[in-house]
Amino acid sequence: MSEVPVVSAIIPCIDEEAAIGQVVTAVLTQNVSEIVVVDGGSRDGTVARAEAAGARVIVEPRHGYGRAIQAGIAKLRDDADIVVFLDGDGSDPAEFVSELVAPIVAGQAVFVLGSRVRGSREPGSLAPQQLIAAHVGGLLLRLVYGASFTDLSPFRAIRRAELAHLGMKEETYGWNLEMLMRVAAARLPALEIAVGQRRRIGGVSKVSGNVIAGVKAAWSISATFVRLAFELRASRRQ
Repeated sequence: MSEVPVVSAIIPCIDEEAAIGQVVTAVLTQNVSEIVVVDGGSRDGTVARAEAAGARVIVEPRHGYGRAIQAGIAKLRDDADIVVFLDGDGSDPAEFVSELVAPIVAGQAVFVLGSRVRGSREPGSLAPQQLIAAHVGGLLLRLVYGASFTDLSPFRAIRRAELAHLGMKEETYGWNLEMLMRVAAARLPALEIAVGQRRRIGGVSKVSGNVIAGVKAAWSISATFVRLAFELRASRRQ
């Protein structure tokens, strides 16, 4: 990694015009060199507000959280050393970006997770199903891999070189869980910091604000864990 690491941020979003400008502005104060906003086909002013705030916007018309993230990764600047991921609705406290990145710069970790269930949480910022998913996901990761993650939070940072070698494949909401599983299975140096959570600035959550979408996301996450657990076990036997 270069002496002064280049930090890039990827923010997937759709219909987040109320928040995305504030999010981009806040992230840029954290010594981030570029922000790639991946728009999933917004019908509001998300794209214009993101660009006005200083982000580079790409459009990924295919649905799927993992697809959006992969599209963002493919468009990162070539010299990016560290990649930060966060949501575009204002719920992830951007002032913690520097704290996510610092252990990687110091060589203490290659991956840092920002836990929403630890730290200060605004009332109503996490839906019950999100808290349950965090608890169950953390328990499974601990039982199967001995990992000590407490959340499936999208707010995280990873060294780009390690990200490129993880072999990420998931195209849906299971992306965040897949990364934790692959990091744990590879026994990469990892840390977790408490970041808490804020209420989203505007709009409706694509998962927690919609029962049907929440059920679909829960199913996708569960299916990802089972499928990937078998896949990783098989790869270790080879």
